[in-house]
Amino acid sequence: MKLSAMCIRCLVDRQEEKIREIPNEAKKADYLKKVLKIIGESGEDASAPYLVYEINKIHKDYFGTGVSYEKEKQEFNALMLELEQEMEESIRQGKGREEMLRSGIQYARAGNYIDFGAMNHVEQGQLLELLHKAGEEEVDGHTFDLMLEDLGNAKELVYLTDNCGEIVADKLLIKILKEQYPDLHITVIVRGMPVLNDATMEDARAVGLTELVTVIGNGNGVGGTQINLLSEEAGKACEGADLIISKGQGNFETMHGCGKNIYYLFLCKCQLFSERFGMERLKGVFINERDVAV
Repeated sequence: MKLSAMCIRCLVDRQEEKIREIPNEAKKADYLKKVLKIIGESGEDASAPYLVYEINKIHKDYFGTGVSYEKEKQEFNALMLELEQEMEESIRQGKGREEMLRSGIQYARAGNYIDFGAMNHVEQGQLLELLHKAGEEEVDGHTFDLMLEDLGNAKELVYLTDNCGEIVADKLLIKILKEQYPDLHITVIVRGMPVLNDATMEDARAVGLTELVTVIGNGNGVGGTQINLLSEEAGKACEGADLIISKGQGNFETMHGCGKNIYYLFLCKCQLFSERFGMERLKGVFINERDVAV
């Protein structure tokens, strides 16, 4: 997804927030000039997650290590694991095959709230409310029917994760997919390096995802899926996928327009996404690449 003026403003604002408490004003000003230079010299197709990846390199040069989200990752992984049984019971209880899959999609999408990149504050209370009301949020019928058809014909599915904690809800959806489509091979791709609170292999192990399905890293620290930077293994998995389930705004920003058969699943967490998809903040999107018109 191409950068908009709103994206550029947000990128600069978030960088200023990161360094606000540093006392050296001259150093901060010089750093932000470098940030603006990276944005100004970026190509036409540069996405916000890729630019953050490049900006983080400059941040490390100027200020050493970046902001750590290790505490938040442990906290939200633990919270979602505590809720796992309750969520699974809600997904399964009294439901038929299609209703169960639809419910899994609803919970996986609600978990996308846990995003310290798109939002200034992630609150447990808000997360619990979204999970409680997950079943009330519509799953687009046209997209769901398309997915059912694709799943029935597919041999290879790639699941692109987004955030820590959220991957517990992803695990429940993947479990349903494995049960309903036992001949479907599923590969989960997590971030190859720590970036914000995005899920890495460490998080996948912590929540038991690696015990359920094949999990690989994408080979880089972009907060999305930057195809030209993927590891050979991740690149082959994406290239060979009959369909891809892509979680989160960052994966949408980096994957949209690539021509693959992608099902995007996320919450609108910023003004730009709300406007482009015609939805209120924290409302959910479930759409296939071929139907995206933004």
